[in-house]
Parts: sequence; structure tokens; C-alpha cells
Amino acid sequence: MVWILLAGAILSEVTATIALRISHGFSKLVPSVIVVVGYLIAFGLLAEVLKRGMPVGVAYGVWSAIGVALVAAIGAAFLGDSLTWIQVGGLVLVIAGVAALELGARH
Repeated sequence: MVWILLAGAILSEVTATIALRISHGFSKLVPSVIVVVGYLIAFGLLAEVLKRGMPVGVAYGVWSAIGVALVAAIGAAFLGDSLTWIQVGGLVLVIAGVAALELGARH
């Protein structure tokens, strides 16, 4: 259940971050509301994950790594952001580092 809550936190944060880009500095109402609600949900779910006992380093590491990768991919696919092979390699390294953090927490 804790991983499902963490996935919800990640998706909420990614949605809020993309909406932040679309809000044009909070000048558009609907994306601005999505930003605020998305971040509130994300932090609420992350708090619940921590309350249920997931180590903070693992929870935040997974949340941030997957969130960064998703935002970068969505930005490149739909928002015209560039994503070079060096940047893709960096994202892979970040995700690998978080995987190592998670695997280390199990021992």
C-alpha cells in the first residue's frame, strides 16, 4: 500500500509541476488551481508514506528521481523542451542511484 501512496504522490507532483509551466506564472486560473491542489495532494500522500514507516531517504529519493524523469520526458514529448543523450544518461544515473538507495535499505 505504501508504494501505491508514493506513486500517487509522484503523479500528483508531476501533474502540479507541468501545470506550473502551463500556468504562465500563475496568470491562468485553471492550471494555477491544479498546481496548488496537486502539490497539496503530493505532500499529503508523501506524509502518509512516511507515517507508514518508509525511510525518508528512500521515499524522497524515489519521489524526486521518478518525478524528475517524468517531468523531463513530458517536457520533451509535449512542451518542446530539449532532452539530449547526456541528459538522458544523467536521468538514468539518478534512477540507478535511487535504486541502490532502496536496495541498501533492505539489508
